[in-house]
Amino acid sequence: MPENEPATPAIPNARAVTRRRTPISLVWVIPILAAIVGAWVAVTRVLSEGPKITIVLDSAEGLEAGKTVISYKGVAIGTITRIRLSDDHLRVLAVAQMEPRTEDFLVDDSTFWVVRPRISGANVTGLGTLISGAYIGAEIGHSTIHKTDFVALETPPVVTGGTTGRVFILKTSDLGSLDTGTPLFYRRLQVGEVASYELDPDGNTLTVRIFVRAPYDKYVTPKTHFWQASGIDLSLGASGLSVQTQSLLSILIGGVAFETPAGQPMLAEAAPNTVFTLFDTHAAALAPPSVGPQSYQLVFNESVRGLEVGAPVEFRGIPIGEVTGIRAQVNLKNFEFSVPVTIQLDPQRLGVKVFNLKSGVDVEMLRRRLIDSLVAHGVRAQLRTGNLLTGAALVAFDFFPGSPPVTIDWSQYPPRLPTIPGQLEETEANVVEIINKINRLPLKQIADNLNKSLADLDLTLQSTRATMLSAHGTLDRANGLIGSNSTQVQQLDSTLQEVSRAARSIRVLTDYLDRHPEALIRGKPGAPK
Repeated sequence: MPENEPATPAIPNARAVTRRRTPISLVWVIPILAAIVGAWVAVTRVLSEGPKITIVLDSAEGLEAGKTVISYKGVAIGTITRIRLSDDHLRVLAVAQMEPRTEDFLVDDSTFWVVRPRISGANVTGLGTLISGAYIGAEIGHSTIHKTDFVALETPPVVTGGTTGRVFILKTSDLGSLDTGTPLFYRRLQVGEVASYELDPDGNTLTVRIFVRAPYDKYVTPKTHFWQASGIDLSLGASGLSVQTQSLLSILIGGVAFETPAGQPMLAEAAPNTVFTLFDTHAAALAPPSVGPQSYQLVFNESVRGLEVGAPVEFRGIPIGEVTGIRAQVNLKNFEFSVPVTIQLDPQRLGVKVFNLKSGVDVEMLRRRLIDSLVAHGVRAQLRTGNLLTGAALVAFDFFPGSPPVTIDWSQYPPRLPTIPGQLEETEANVVEIINKINRLPLKQIADNLNKSLADLDLTLQSTRATMLSAHGTLDRANGLIGSNSTQVQQLDSTLQEVSRAARSIRVLTDYLDRHPEALIRGKPGAPK
């Protein structure tokens, strides 16, 4: 640098300085925090909410979205949030929001139903809903399959969780007066109820599910018999009128009773869902078991008034079957009318043990041999009056020695068994035969002979009258001769006195000779010689 230049201060070099700026303005802090809190609340709400389910109902009567709850054992576990019609407008879809931790409820066999005031059988339920309104009842299932769509039951289940016992199945052809909740009796003690019933797919039988509470379920064995105990069972027998009923409740609403026949060995308890037959009456339930009744035909040439389908078939008073069909039949060649009657027989009820054989034995052949033997020994079917008050008739089998031999045609179905006229028909035939015999008598000739005999008798009576008058005159004359004042009577009296004295003298003589027989030779002592 030249010496004469003035000195200048040193100027530092310029340097760019970068200022740090806040990335987000404080103005955005509050909205961001609000968004975070809102998101947290939303996530928490979603995570804290239970699942949603859909319940299919027949009707939404009494239900209200946002108010109607789903209750299990009195605890609300969900709320109906929406109610709408199904796409086909036939059902009602109720969407429910469940409470948290209710996933265990939503399994395949869980059930839901609407709780309303209801009277069913012996049960009156839902009275509390008259004030609080209807709600959805729930019963947790035991399946492991998760499910969110359910179909509500039409009626509340009889058996709910916590009730111990077993369910059994009854098969019947007629429901009678049974309903859900109908009581079940054992020795006239109510031990359960009818849980449900439904018509089988074949349309011929019904399936009735019953629930027997513990500890009474142990009395149900594979040999137990069930019957309908509805109303009053009246029977009129030789011992008089018999009335049987389970209880006053069964008279009003019906019932089911069960019993194990006496004399059965101790058996294990029946397993759940064991199938039994539901009989109509107590007598039918305890009747001897059957190996399968067979159909037979009887042909009667008489009136079958009083005979109905279901009438008993008896062998000397023992029920062995029943009447299953009655129809009329006419022979157009000679216009003879007959009545074919179809019956079902079970020969095992006669106590014949040939049917209690092992498998592989031709039971049908044994059955035919038995019936052939009975017919050969005079067994015939006959119509008889079973009840004099109602005029009901029955079919009775009995031995009739001297009956014409009959051979059964087993190729015909049903086989035809021989018959004989009934007692009334036989009596009528005898009366008709007597009348015919009377009509064949020569009544006119008999009447003419009788008239002639009566005329002769009249003449005889007149002659007899004249004879009697003559005899009367003779007696009068004889009376005059032997009267008390007549001379003949006096002479007769004197003669009789003389005869009496002579008899006494002879008696004295004979007595003396008896004492002194020598007097016949020597004479009487002291008498002059």
